[in-house]
Amino acid sequence: MSLRKLQTSRRRSLNPLTGLFNIIESKPLSDKLILRVLFFAIVGSLLSAAILWNSNFIENTPAVGGTLIEGLIGTPRFINPALAVTRADQDTTALIYSGLMKIGTDGVLVPDLAESVTVSADGKTYNILLRRDVRFHDDTPFTASDVAFTISLIQNPYLKSPLRGNWSGVTTEEISEYELNIVLEEAYTPFIENFTLGILPKHIWNNLPIEQVPFSTRNTEPIGTGSFSIDHIVRGDAGLIESYTLKQFTENQPVKLENIVLRFYQNEDALVRAFEAKEIMSTVHLPVAKAKLLKDNPAYNIVEEPLPRVFAIFYNQNRSSVLRDTAVRLALGTAINRSELVDSTLSGFGVPITTPVPDLSDTLESDSNQQTVATEASSTLEKATAILGKSGWVKNSSGGWEKRIDGEMKNLSITLRTANTPLFEETTEVIARIWRELGVTVQVEQYEQSDLLQAVIRPRDFEGLLFGLDMSRTIDLYPFWHSSQREDPGLNIAQYANIEVDSLLQKARSASSTDVRNTANNEMSAIMNREAPATFLFVPSLVYVLDARITTTPINGISKPYERFANVNEWYMNSDGLWSIFR
Repeated sequence: MSLRKLQTSRRRSLNPLTGLFNIIESKPLSDKLILRVLFFAIVGSLLSAAILWNSNFIENTPAVGGTLIEGLIGTPRFINPALAVTRADQDTTALIYSGLMKIGTDGVLVPDLAESVTVSADGKTYNILLRRDVRFHDDTPFTASDVAFTISLIQNPYLKSPLRGNWSGVTTEEISEYELNIVLEEAYTPFIENFTLGILPKHIWNNLPIEQVPFSTRNTEPIGTGSFSIDHIVRGDAGLIESYTLKQFTENQPVKLENIVLRFYQNEDALVRAFEAKEIMSTVHLPVAKAKLLKDNPAYNIVEEPLPRVFAIFYNQNRSSVLRDTAVRLALGTAINRSELVDSTLSGFGVPITTPVPDLSDTLESDSNQQTVATEASSTLEKATAILGKSGWVKNSSGGWEKRIDGEMKNLSITLRTANTPLFEETTEVIARIWRELGVTVQVEQYEQSDLLQAVIRPRDFEGLLFGLDMSRTIDLYPFWHSSQREDPGLNIAQYANIEVDSLLQKARSASSTDVRNTANNEMSAIMNREAPATFLFVPSLVYVLDARITTTPINGISKPYERFANVNEWYMNSDGLWSIFR
């Protein structure tokens, strides 16, 4: 056989489809057409089956790459865990720094810089073993001395850290380069939440006199151990920071996003314009009414997570004999339809409540609270009217309520004080309208935030106060309702006092068992529901709007908006197709 014939023979044997096609072409014309159709039908079916089989077994796997552009309101000044107060500072700090622990995707605390955290039997000592593979952004090793330094800096009274109270009475004992003890004066179960504090590099800050720390440029050019480090800073004509470009830092853990750009806007209107112009891809500052319009828009994802911040109307019975009548306080609370209030003021982004304990997924489940909210209807005014009538209040000729108290005829009236921010204004407007429909004389007074704190809250100068209480994820109610906290700087602004409640609050905050803590909180809530020192309204939700191209991890159990970044290293924009057998 010649070489040419041999090559031809091999090509035919290696290409059966070509051989089959040659056979078809050798047939008569009538048969050829039928065989051609049959041939292409079979080939098409095989290709479709292959594509279908491939799609069933291939999985999209997160890939490295992509830039997230986040919009924030404000100007960053203190990208420093010991000093950050504003949302702009806290959000940026959360990306640059990491703590001993972080909030996992299931809402439970998990080790981050720590390898393990062990609590002693008496609940006072936390033994912490640190990871040995962690480095700061400048490639300096992270050690126990950095943790001890950060805590001591916060405890220094001359720094005036907003976190100083969280670390009062705490002692730090360095055992070795990668082990330390943190010791409390008395057991306090929620204390472990403080371990999410970002850790500062001692070698960067230790040589600064304490009075210079707030003024150092290191606050705006920070170095931490977080998933992202500073790559580029853009400043405006006045020298104020307009944007940060952060680059992934993979030395301590894998990171999917390549960059995060933070753009800062001076007010909400400017941010909204930037969002509508698609200059930013994500933000938590979009007005809830606009966020609601995007719920069904496939171009966006909306993360909604309740925050442990309780909005309520607090009553000062020392300033009003009318409010000392329990029936009045109960009627004022009963008249309000919480579900409608959440819809009108939060566009539905919130949880209606009637007790001091938010019904969040990782805290106690208050069935009675949910039943109360669920049965609210248009009859709330009728129910409130019945409560007042049963207690001896009668309608006068002008349609208001009156009752003889301490030998003197009193009209049912209340002055409601609050802040002049949009949410408080809208909430106050709705509540005042409802109370007036009930027949209550209502006067509303609004203050700037700082004035409200100094002139109203601290001296307890109010009859009714619409305000929000920020709680920890473990819902520690002691600072807000224990009788020892009635006077400033305590946070028991209603000046509530009940011996049984005091005992339950103390039991809840020292209990190591979640069941014990939840039972104590339930019993405490039942007592307060009967005595009504406040009218509890709602828990607002974090509303985080993102471009649909961004895939985040689940965001659960957070207490502050900046905690949405707890697992940002796992967020991604790019993905690769990969058969599951090769994963």
